[in-house]
Amino acid sequence: MKQIAIIGAGISGLYFANLLEMDSSFDYKIYEKRSMLNLHESYGIQLSVNSIKLLNKIGFKNLSAYEVSFPNKVNFIDAKNNNKICDIDITRFNEESNRYTTLKRSTLIKFLLNKVPDSKINYNIELKDIEYREKLKVNFSNNLNENFDYIIVSDGVFSNTRSIIAGKDINPKFLKSVALRGNIKTHSNSDISIFMGPNFHFVIYPVNQNNEYNFVSIIKKNLTQKQAEDENLFKNNDFLQSLISHINQNAFINLNGNLENIKAFPIFVSEKLEIINRKNIFFVGDALFSFPPSFAQGASQSIETSNDLFTDIKNESEKYYRERIIKIKSVNWRSKLNHLVFHLKNPLFTFIRNISLKYLTKNERFLKSYLENIYRN
Repeated sequence: MKQIAIIGAGISGLYFANLLEMDSSFDYKIYEKRSMLNLHESYGIQLSVNSIKLLNKIGFKNLSAYEVSFPNKVNFIDAKNNNKICDIDITRFNEESNRYTTLKRSTLIKFLLNKVPDSKINYNIELKDIEYREKLKVNFSNNLNENFDYIIVSDGVFSNTRSIIAGKDINPKFLKSVALRGNIKTHSNSDISIFMGPNFHFVIYPVNQNNEYNFVSIIKKNLTQKQAEDENLFKNNDFLQSLISHINQNAFINLNGNLENIKAFPIFVSEKLEIINRKNIFFVGDALFSFPPSFAQGASQSIETSNDLFTDIKNESEKYYRERIIKIKSVNWRSKLNHLVFHLKNPLFTFIRNISLKYLTKNERFLKSYLENIYRN
């Protein structure tokens, strides 16, 4: 029986563990540096059909429909005047029980944890170094040493494990943007709505059938690297209010008193695609590559990477990185393009964007190449 260490208990690591639970050829342990997982986050995530299909392999379709939402459209709206520009019917990408889904991130984490025995997860522990022997000897922060056949690195965009294995510092890049997250009180549309404004956009969508709605805004912010790494800045109420004021001044909506559970954080992404080749050590999720959030594929790609890697290890096919590189490049350029297009401030460019969106969202060739090739892959 092969022994596997999973470093990090996020979406990618827990999904990988679920796949291992269904295969008696492997045994595993998860190592998580946090003292516990946050099972009460109210913030939402979007899961397109490519990841729902994989989640359904481990029973996701049996989750109560009350805990999720199935939007039919993505609406594109001019934030300044609240006028709808156009929409995309995302049901066209659905396949039987594989439907585009929105939900709380904590709902997904709870589901993934459900089939992972508590004894498999070790908290408050970090990987310190690896000795490359016949097996991989891992030295942990609590003076624990264990041997494994494989190491799966899934500790996120700020992966310290990645730097340890590479033998050099590999740090993500600040995107010159910050995210403002929360739950919005007054909203009633059951679809996904993207409001585009000068140097910002925000997205609202339901996260369950209980009239709870996620709000997330991406705002361009020219902070220094030092400011972006200052946790106290993002907890400062004046800073939070300045973000809200920027939206209020440039949007039809008034967010004052309309947001709950407000939180801001800097957006860091992978600076470049750098594959670290070490025998039987693999990276998944954001530890492999972290995208700009404007294409809403972060969670879905995390699930995809874990599924692809599990299949590769199971079949001993060694195709994982070769095929992943192609998908990463494809998703990344779409994410960058969306980030640019959603934040235009020049009136002429904004006009051209809106006219283009009206045409492209009804163009079959565009929808197939830009979305379907990702959603159904």
